[in-house]
Amino acid sequence: MLLFKKVDQLKSYLSKERKKNKTIGFSPTMGALHKGHVSLVHRSINETDISVCSIFVNPTQFDDKKDLKKYPRTTARDIDLLESIGTNVVFLPSVEEIYPQGDNTTHGFDFGKMATHMEGAHRTGHFDGMAQVVKRLLEIVEPNFIYMGQKDYQQQALVKVMLQQMKSNCELVRCAIIREPDGLAMSSRNVRLNEADRKTASKISETLSLAKQEAKTLSLEKVKSNALKRLDIPQFSVDYFEIIDAFTLLPISKFDEAESVVACTTVRIGGIRLLDNMILK
Repeated sequence: MLLFKKVDQLKSYLSKERKKNKTIGFSPTMGALHKGHVSLVHRSINETDISVCSIFVNPTQFDDKKDLKKYPRTTARDIDLLESIGTNVVFLPSVEEIYPQGDNTTHGFDFGKMATHMEGAHRTGHFDGMAQVVKRLLEIVEPNFIYMGQKDYQQQALVKVMLQQMKSNCELVRCAIIREPDGLAMSSRNVRLNEADRKTASKISETLSLAKQEAKTLSLEKVKSNALKRLDIPQFSVDYFEIIDAFTLLPISKFDEAESVVACTTVRIGGIRLLDNMILK
């Protein structure tokens, strides 16, 4: 496994491999790796010639600087893990390497209404920072495939729009959510939950699973109201529970308004935001 910290060195190496007609798979992460991240890298390893994984905690996508400070950093363990599963390249840049001209979050993409609700409504500037860093990383790595998890559904949908607007040949590969035995979606933030909150957090996926079952017989309005009732417990603060068109990301009022339908939610517990979603149709 090769480790690069400098943009120029990584680009030089990948350029040589590209000339050998090797395909490049890319898994962008912020570290604190878990089985969900590993599943992305495994797919990249299995489907491409060169698997690249970046570890970069991007400061511009944190609307809450306290959250940035508390974000878990386990770089040495992450590198050992990536090496153990056969990753070809790890990219570990500094903020200065990613943003040599400063961290202005202007990115030039038009997301329309796709970025204004759900996470966009609760995390000011988050998607501007996300788009900025993903664009930069794509320009550096120039992958054939970028592997992203379904857990951040809105984010990966916006990256797909980015690729279209960039007229990029890179293909986005959406990978399934990896869950704990009790259903909780794996997240780097889970390690910050205390024991009691960790047990309660499983109610998020339980609520989504029940919504999926109810979607077979009940109206969308009833499915949503039932879900909000289940999440209305003292330990939870619900930012949103939305049922959306899987492609436009816009809320819908009837199931037949969209070919594919997704329920998305973010719940705060113990001051920690947990995202999850489930495809209903």
